[in-house]
Amino acid sequence: MKTNQSSSALGDFLKSRRERLQPAEAGITPLPGRRRTPGLRREEVSYLANLSVTYYTWLEQGREVNPSPEVLRNISTALKLDEDEQRHLFDLANADPASAGVVPNSGRPDAGFLQAIVDQLHYPSFVTDEGTDVIAWNRAAELIIADFGSLPKSERYMMNIMFCNSDYRQRLVNWEGFARYTTATLRANLDRYKDNPLYMERVERLRRESEEFVHFWELYEIKQRRVATALFRLSDAQELEFVIHSASVVDNDPGLHWCFYVPVPGTGTEERLLQLLK
Repeated sequence: MKTNQSSSALGDFLKSRRERLQPAEAGITPLPGRRRTPGLRREEVSYLANLSVTYYTWLEQGREVNPSPEVLRNISTALKLDEDEQRHLFDLANADPASAGVVPNSGRPDAGFLQAIVDQLHYPSFVTDEGTDVIAWNRAAELIIADFGSLPKSERYMMNIMFCNSDYRQRLVNWEGFARYTTATLRANLDRYKDNPLYMERVERLRRESEEFVHFWELYEIKQRRVATALFRLSDAQELEFVIHSASVVDNDPGLHWCFYVPVPGTGTEERLLQLLK
């Protein structure tokens, strides 16, 4: 079997956590015989994790045995890993914790902090969560993109705004191209969020209620998030053109996504935006 840097790091991590845990802390009676290393023996970890000693030994030796999410979950339990350590273990093994039923920290995002960061920009800016709910936005976003504050909370998510909000659709001149791109990014993320019932319910709702979404969905296009452009036409016929940039893993939360709309130079957008914000 081969050994690589990633699997070696996995083995080193497992060994370090095994050696710090005493049998009594793990809830077992120590095996008889002299203990040559601190902490648990490999045999004891394999027993607790319901694995063969040979398989667990291969993991610690850095061999490429591709542990399943279920195996990693059992090892996490056996070694009493906390949430951060468990996440690190899955990262080292290139595995998805959600596929093993591991639930991430359900703490709510710090809304005050998120509002503070979007308020730092005078460019339109907002933050969404895993369900595409808009949870923080600035005044420029409300003036240019959508009047988020006037929307019921149950409708204030970007999937819904893109396909079911008529005001947004009228404002966004290049709606069709942008909606097609958005659908392709939803497709690309579908497997990642397949265990998120809210995300999946919202996709199904769009398939029921939006013919355009169904059309784009059935194209089965896949797009990763990238820099895109958006052209908005306001009620007074002013046009503002932006390049959309984004950042993920905001405040160490992989479910948060920060979008900010930067005026395209030479279009007069920056000047018009400043006038609107006065």
